Amino acid sequence: MKWVWRGLLALLGILVIAFLVFRTPDTNAAEMRAKYGGQPSQFVDIGGGVTVHLRDEGPRDAPAIILLHGSNADLHTWEPWVAALKDDYRVIRFDQVGHGLTGPDPAHDYSRANYVADIAEVADALGLDRFILGGNSMGGKHALAFAVAHPQRVAGLVLVDASGGPMLNLDEKEDDSSSGNIGFAIAQTPGINLLVEQITPRSLIAQSLEQSVSVKSVASEAAVDRYWELLRYPGNRRATLKRFSQAYDPLTEAEIAGVTVPTLILWGDEDRLIPVEAGRWLDKVMPASTLVVYPNIGHLPQEEAVEQTLGDLAPWLDALTTEAAPTE
Repeated sequence: MKWVWRGLLALLGILVIAFLVFRTPDTNAAEMRAKYGGQPSQFVDIGGGVTVHLRDEGPRDAPAIILLHGSNADLHTWEPWVAALKDDYRVIRFDQVGHGLTGPDPAHDYSRANYVADIAEVADALGLDRFILGGNSMGGKHALAFAVAHPQRVAGLVLVDASGGPMLNLDEKEDDSSSGNIGFAIAQTPGINLLVEQITPRSLIAQSLEQSVSVKSVASEAAVDRYWELLRYPGNRRATLKRFSQAYDPLTEAEIAGVTVPTLILWGDEDRLIPVEAGRWLDKVMPASTLVVYPNIGHLPQEEAVEQTLGDLAPWLDALTTEAAPTE
């Protein structure tokens, strides 16, 4: 019996040593702000203890566009679009709660309703009444939900490989799912996911990002570092586990069909997280939508197909804002 206890103690010792060796602690908040929160970043208090990391670029009197990133991403995913649009548009992007330099929600509320409320609060803080709203993946779901809740404030929608619709009787889930991505699979596996808050190897993040895209250059060393470091921003890993523990909460077909603003739907046909069928369904249900599908592109067309997406987005925005401009 003594040998059994000695064996168990030895095993426990090995596990403790392994934990200490492989543990990846949180990053330093101040260091992350210095690295990823320089100009033109702002940190805006929107109430409820939330200080949002955002970037607000372009002429203040130009048509405004708010862009929402996807799950486990951050505002930097929109960098290529912002660079091309900011001469003619006021382009705002921000880290949603549980992400980037915004960090966790003090109330641990990661419901769809709370994300929608945050969009309104950011817009209010910036003095925006009506604006164009775009989102990728989870951000697309939040954009859709905002348009349902506040139709009078949305001038147009841009949905990029967006979640938010029903499951379409497929095994795939939204970007918060395990489909086609090892990172999401681990984060939803009971027991194992509890280790993610303390042990998050960089190689796991690299593999997860590579599985999300078809243009592998997007998964650069710098991009992997950013995803890995900001996931480990204090509180973000716990927030991720909280979000992933929640049941999928789609909008209803009636809600989506009731969104009547002009909508541009952009999709990569090789998206393994949210299949292109979901985009085709949205285009069928939404009354004022235009769908563009990009061959050989994955989950992040705004980064994988910069020229192609901007080639479709720019004229759509021009037509939308020209129609909305008051006549003399």
